[in-house]
Amino acid sequence: MVVMTTKDRITAAATYLLTEHGASGVSMRKVAAAVGITPMAIYQYFPDRETLLNAIADAAFVELVRRWESAERPAAADARMREMLVDHVDFALGQPRLYDYMFTERRDQARRFPADFRARKSPTLNLVADAVTAGVEQHLFRGDDDVWETSLLFAALLHGLIQLYHGDRIGMPEADFRALCLRLGERMINELRI
Repeated sequence: MVVMTTKDRITAAATYLLTEHGASGVSMRKVAAAVGITPMAIYQYFPDRETLLNAIADAAFVELVRRWESAERPAAADARMREMLVDHVDFALGQPRLYDYMFTERRDQARRFPADFRARKSPTLNLVADAVTAGVEQHLFRGDDDVWETSLLFAALLHGLIQLYHGDRIGMPEADFRALCLRLGERMINELRI
């Protein structure tokens, strides 16, 4: 039997509120009510709401990367990028509010391009950069482009498409949207080829 600490219960309640209602739906009062403690008790574990939300995002990044890294991946870099693209779209559509908070909403502790990315502080973009680097080493991709800028371009395409879809700016059923992401991602991968 797993016993959850109060901190774990606070984090779980806040994560639930974030995934169901977005960041604006997470307040110390709502979290406290869900856990059955006073709002002031939360401050023993998290000094403010922003720290609590960042803890949720950090844990979600760790889990996302763990899931992506544990999946069997093809050795060929282009196929690996294709599978990561599918995984990313699955996550974005399956957890839209958490995705938006992690990748598109303004956060003080969010990693920033170029310094944080080049220092390998972005767990998700590191995987893209590693795949691009592998593609160069496998003589599939050109080696004349900056790996981090190429990775950012790939990520920006996906983030932009997903943000447009979440904002109801792309009017198509989910299956068609997935197909669109795959087609455009494939175009990007083809642009990297030698």
